Amino acid sequence: MQAPRVPLCATLFALCWILTLVINEELVNAAKSNQRTRSIQMRQNSEINSKREDLQDGFSEETQMDEPGAEEMVEKQKPKGKKTPEELLAAKAKKAAEKEAKAKKPKPTKKPKPPKPTKKPKPPKPTKKPKPPKPTKKPKAPKPTTTPTTRATKPTRKSTMEEEEEKLLLELGWDTLFPTEPKETEIEKPIGPDHVDVHSKKDAITPPTIKEHDPDYWDARHEVPEPDLIPKVKEPASTDDPSIYLPIPEESTTTPRTVAPWYEEYDYSDLAAKKLEEELEKARKAKEEKAEKLRKMWEEEEEEKRKHTVPYAEPKKCPPLGMESHRVEDDQILASSMSHHGYSALRGRLNMQSSADEDDVYGGAWCADTEEKEHWFQVNGRREVEFTGVITQGRSSDTHDDFVSSYFVAFSNDSRDWTVLHDGYAEWLFYANVDKDTPVMTEFSYPVVARYIRILPQSWNGSLCMRLEVLGCPLPTGYPTENDVPPTDDLDYRHHNYKEMRQMMKVINEECPNITRIYNIGKSSQGLKMYAMEISDNPGEHETGEPEFRYSAGLHGNEVLGRELLLLLMQFLCKEYNDENPRVRHLVDSVRIHLVPSLNPDAYELAYEMGSEMGNWALGHWTEEGYDIFQNFPDLNSILWGAEDRGWVPRVIPNHHIPIPENFLNGSVAAETKAIISWMERTPFVLGANLQGGEKIVTYPFDMQRPPRATDGRGGQSVQEYQHMNEETWARIQRQNEGALRETADENLFRWLAMTYAHSHLTLTENHRGSCHTDDVTGGQGIINRASWKPVVGSMNDFSYLHTNCFEISIFLGCDKFPHESELASEWENNREALLAFIEQVHRGIKGVVRDVDGNLLANATVSVEGIKHDVKTAATGDYWRLLNPGEYRVTARADGYSSQTRLCIVGYDANASPCSFTLTKSNWARIQQIMAQSRKRPRLVTNTPVNTNNRIKVESTGAATGPQNERQRRLRLMRLRKLRMERMKGSMTTEMTTTTTPTTTLPPTTTATSTTDTWFDQWFDLDSTTTQDYNFEFGIDED
Repeated sequence: MQAPRVPLCATLFALCWILTLVINEELVNAAKSNQRTRSIQMRQNSEINSKREDLQDGFSEETQMDEPGAEEMVEKQKPKGKKTPEELLAAKAKKAAEKEAKAKKPKPTKKPKPPKPTKKPKPPKPTKKPKPPKPTKKPKAPKPTTTPTTRATKPTRKSTMEEEEEKLLLELGWDTLFPTEPKETEIEKPIGPDHVDVHSKKDAITPPTIKEHDPDYWDARHEVPEPDLIPKVKEPASTDDPSIYLPIPEESTTTPRTVAPWYEEYDYSDLAAKKLEEELEKARKAKEEKAEKLRKMWEEEEEEKRKHTVPYAEPKKCPPLGMESHRVEDDQILASSMSHHGYSALRGRLNMQSSADEDDVYGGAWCADTEEKEHWFQVNGRREVEFTGVITQGRSSDTHDDFVSSYFVAFSNDSRDWTVLHDGYAEWLFYANVDKDTPVMTEFSYPVVARYIRILPQSWNGSLCMRLEVLGCPLPTGYPTENDVPPTDDLDYRHHNYKEMRQMMKVINEECPNITRIYNIGKSSQGLKMYAMEISDNPGEHETGEPEFRYSAGLHGNEVLGRELLLLLMQFLCKEYNDENPRVRHLVDSVRIHLVPSLNPDAYELAYEMGSEMGNWALGHWTEEGYDIFQNFPDLNSILWGAEDRGWVPRVIPNHHIPIPENFLNGSVAAETKAIISWMERTPFVLGANLQGGEKIVTYPFDMQRPPRATDGRGGQSVQEYQHMNEETWARIQRQNEGALRETADENLFRWLAMTYAHSHLTLTENHRGSCHTDDVTGGQGIINRASWKPVVGSMNDFSYLHTNCFEISIFLGCDKFPHESELASEWENNREALLAFIEQVHRGIKGVVRDVDGNLLANATVSVEGIKHDVKTAATGDYWRLLNPGEYRVTARADGYSSQTRLCIVGYDANASPCSFTLTKSNWARIQQIMAQSRKRPRLVTNTPVNTNNRIKVESTGAATGPQNERQRRLRLMRLRKLRMERMKGSMTTEMTTTTTPTTTLPPTTTATSTTDTWFDQWFDLDSTTTQDYNFEFGIDED
């Protein structure tokens, strides 16, 4: 029992000693392996980086194939396992550098790296590993077999002690710590026949064997290096007692060499090759990405370059230069050619209108000569201008449809070298019109600074004809031009839509509540209110002796300048009244001013949506129902003229306040027209003006042209009557008979009123270049009778003159109906003085009150002026105003039931109206009517009454003389009576006179100007005379 205990203890001691050695060796080897792996990884990374650079420089596919020469060099390196690790590392680095220089495949360069097992055994133990023949002696019998055969032979030699030792090793976990034998079998299974010489290599490692199987051997070595190295490293652990522990070292040599992290990294060495392939693929992708990135960078640079050459920015908004408004003068416009004289470059302004006859000199556009090769239209800015766009339009014509559809634009500073506008790739072709009326705006993407601009038409419809406007901002200069009028008033210079207009009027009313009042005169067809503002010292009430004045605008919705001028006038009057301006205070205190900025609000909203320059000539001109308000009033001219031809004026038809036909208001009348008529009838206006646009001129009535008179005996005038007329009167009547214009009874007064505005305006009389669309028709005065210019039927001016006391004219403010917002300040400066001066003309003439002897004010009394066949009536308060030019006038006041009264009134040149009031007494005829009303008697018409002793005129029921001889005697008698009355008035120098005459009075005939007075005045003048009655009928009392 003593003998077996000694080997057991020795065995335990040996096992403990072996375990200690193995653990120490593993720790040392692990540290060294980590060091080597880090150095190898660093070299691999450096090699991979160098290969990447080679690949980027043009690495070819042929360099990826394996080369045997490199493998031979690696094989030659492997037998030198006895070298120190430093030498091995130096040799490998040298070889790697040579391979990189030759641009070899990087895959074989990685495979020589696994000789880590040969480098690991730095201590002498690994170097002695191939020397001991213990591994060769151990499996003597089962030499050709694998490790399982050795396991099969072990049980034959095992004793009970060995079994106990094996059990002890199993209990210690030896098999779990060193599971190398199964790995050898598993790894040896896939190894091919190239691995047969592995054990012979262990027996004798000689260079001839390496050279003989150089390629194949290296592949097998590279694929399965670990299983062969494991026993090599672990075998020296059993060199102390090989005879006793022969089977144990075999297991111990395998177990301590299984360092999982190191072998796993080396086992997946072909993963490094895969990684290299992945790196190559990544390099290719990186190269492609780099090329794509370069392409994108190039595109971005091109885009940046394009943006730099043509930078995108919000188009600059510039106002029109003034082609339509004629601020661009005629000598600034030039064209390549013209089809004929009526279509020159001067006709190429926006919204230029043609005349009725298109073959005359007033064409509706610029038309080029089609035989010319090059066509252009040029505008000279006269200084450097930032051009931002062009507005084009076709030809104004009723029979032709001509317009330009595309064009180029060129610029120049000297009119010789031209640069066509370029978009970065080619010349910029702009598309223009598709019809002849609608304006088309083209805005440049960036402003171009130049002095000249040319339009180069490229395609057109019909004939090459166009109208245009140029948009541009003149660059500031150090000196003002003669056309620049700096504004001096702090007002709101902008366009106002319906809501903004109402808000503006509300603000003015809040600023000046004591002198302003807002009211509406009616509603439009769409329900919009037509607002008016009253400016007076006592708003809301009519003061006796204070005249009523009105300004109206917006009859046509697209004529907006008058609308804005009235809003500016409201602001100006309020501001200046608060600032104690004496002129404005006198106007406000002495006149009741009514301002209506928009009489057609529906049409204005339509034009406002299109904006300045973009609405054509007709957009917004009519109401929503299609009416032209200015021409939608009753035709009272025909009624008056027809009555005059029949001799019914003033006995049947009066020469003033002509009633409206009964069926008129039930016919085709706009809602706006009805509201305006009602407004006129309830307010005793004295003077007014309506503001329009599209021309620079002031017109006065009559607006309707009188038709030719009848030439028959009953309706016409006889040749004998022409013998007593002077040459001027005869010529005027001839013009009337030929269908020429019809002058009013207040022709001279209307001319004065029109000239007051025209000559107070800063530019209205500057018509040396002609009017807006034709030559100057005013003779340099800026005023004209509307009937001789553009006659219309049923105008607002004629209705106001014949139906009310108001004298109204039309003021056409400019060629541009809808001027740009930037022009409002200058337009206000041009019109401010004219607006104020025209209001002051309401005090020109006479004014007064008509009352009875009891002091009661007489309404609707007639006030007539001798020599003027147009009367006025008193207001409801008994006061009246009669506009007259300076001079002496015999004025007569009449009222129903009262005797007429005549006074001599003198109109001076001062600013105030001359007072001329009347006091009337009850007439005898009124007493007769009163008696007849009490006794229920009525007048009886007596016909065929013989001529009595006091020379009363016999008249028929028609009231007209039957024979020319009787008519001649009647006229002579009336002339004598008028002469007698005038002599009596001069002798007495009294303001009142009675017209008592005797039939025996005879006066020599005279040729004074009063002899041409018609009979209606004398008949009314002798109303109270008992000897000469001025009625055409004789009445009697019917007796029962």
